[in-house]
Amino acid sequence: MAREKAGLSIGLCIVVFYPLSHLLARRRFEGIEHIPEFGPVLVACNHISYLDPLYTAVFVHRKGRIPRFLAKQDLFRLPVAGRVMTAAGQIPVRRGSAEAGDSLRHAEDALAAGKAVLIYPEGTITRDPDHWPMAAHTGVARLALNTDVPVVPVVHWGTHRVYDHYGRRFRPLPRTEVIVRAGAPVDLSEFRRQPVDGPLLRKATDRVMDGVRRLLAEVREQPAPTGFFDPRQPERYREHPS
Repeated sequence: MAREKAGLSIGLCIVVFYPLSHLLARRRFEGIEHIPEFGPVLVACNHISYLDPLYTAVFVHRKGRIPRFLAKQDLFRLPVAGRVMTAAGQIPVRRGSAEAGDSLRHAEDALAAGKAVLIYPEGTITRDPDHWPMAAHTGVARLALNTDVPVVPVVHWGTHRVYDHYGRRFRPLPRTEVIVRAGAPVDLSEFRRQPVDGPLLRKATDRVMDGVRRLLAEVREQPAPTGFFDPRQPERYREHPS
């Protein structure tokens, strides 16, 4: 099977992303063998910094795949970056609008075409005070169950030390280490071929995010919390449904 051709826009990203990711931090990529070389794959990532996509893109591209991100619609309105993202086949997410479902349909089309689709299920940088994954949107489960593709967890650690958006800190020096690690695909077999409803989507989403959280705990060498931080109820963690 032939590799997908990059094209001019992806080539431009390669020229920018690779040296920039080296400049900002010392990269350590682990578990890249879990990203399939060919065929559809849904990559579910934690989100701790706006630098995460830079390192996720390089990580996935190192396996010879062209990443397709589900990204906020606002980014596509930027004068230069927006045009590059559109030309590179990235997928705008229009939350809170009548067109919100289009994002998932476009992502499903990309997966049906054998692409690598990357999603940050939390939808934004985590607000968990200790940088653990917070309660996620159910779009990742809907995509996984509608397409029956492998869901590979990928985590970042260290990007928040370079750029902390909520703390308004950018510290490229001294150079720190940024770790990106992929894990084995999340087992969603018990949820497949069942009627898709709200409770099922929530359980499947939590299964995916539990895989992400466990992988992050391995990278951090720390025990993970038992629930997910809910920004709507910041005084407590939302526990898994029974």
